[in-house]
Amino acid sequence: MKQVKALGMLLVAAVLSITSFGQNSKMTASEKTVSVGGAPMYASKNIIENAVNSKDHTTLVAAVKAAGLVETLQGAGPFTVFAPTNDAFNLLPKGTVETLLKFENKSKLTKILTYHVIAGSWDSKALAEKIKAGNGTAELTTVSGGKLWASMKGNKIVLQDENGGWAMVTTKNVYQSNGVIHVIDHVVLPK
Repeated sequence: MKQVKALGMLLVAAVLSITSFGQNSKMTASEKTVSVGGAPMYASKNIIENAVNSKDHTTLVAAVKAAGLVETLQGAGPFTVFAPTNDAFNLLPKGTVETLLKFENKSKLTKILTYHVIAGSWDSKALAEKIKAGNGTAELTTVSGGKLWASMKGNKIVLQDENGGWAMVTTKNVYQSNGVIHVIDHVVLPK
């Protein structure tokens, strides 16, 4: 009798799982996606739900978790995130990432990560218009309170940080339910 009951519960769980999967597939199957880090990014999912699937952003995801920003980036937003790849983090001096991930450096890590975020949903068209209106440069205020300057290099958007460092947007307009992500090739750093 216990085996029959257990088998029945297993069957119900399987049906619920298949039904749930089917509903999720319907929700995302018709969406236009952008592939980032080998994974499709769905506009119906939030920044965190998408970022955790990108194999190119594991360092960024680990840093967001260490800084305690997961809940914030799952919020309503909208946010524009300039998302450095693992390769971008690897360009920092050796040991930098490991040091930043230590608990005692949480405030510094938080400042760096929020320096990669601006309020609002700024796709490449909106950024290009702001750059044009600024005679070739757009000053952006980050969530950390710092400044980034966006400009064009050919048809690519580039960012300059407060230290004179540069990052190029390599994948633009990765739309999320709570904003947009632009993948960048360097980590930008506040003063």
